Amino acid sequence: MPKSDNLKIAPFDASEYLDNEETIAEYLATALENSNPDVFLAAVCDVAKARGISIVAADASLGRESLYKALKPGAQPRFETVRRLLNALGVKLEVVPSA
Repeated sequence: MPKSDNLKIAPFDASEYLDNEETIAEYLATALENSNPDVFLAAVCDVAKARGISIVAADASLGRESLYKALKPGAQPRFETVRRLLNALGVKLEVVPSA
């Protein structure tokens, strides 16, 4: 049996699977249900990678570095920044009654 420190596992990159609007919307909605805001920011980052960071940054009127800074763990982006990002990604937040 091989030693565990020799085990090579490819890193998982969710952005490789975000290839249609329905999947992206469900992915973001599920991330938003988590109480940790970093989970949602990471999901937005994954979608931005899937769409192309430079394209999303330009569509949101942000520089690439500003986009990365806004989406890093622990960041607290302004609501306006999040709204512009979601608009650039072609998604919107929807408020519905809780169950």
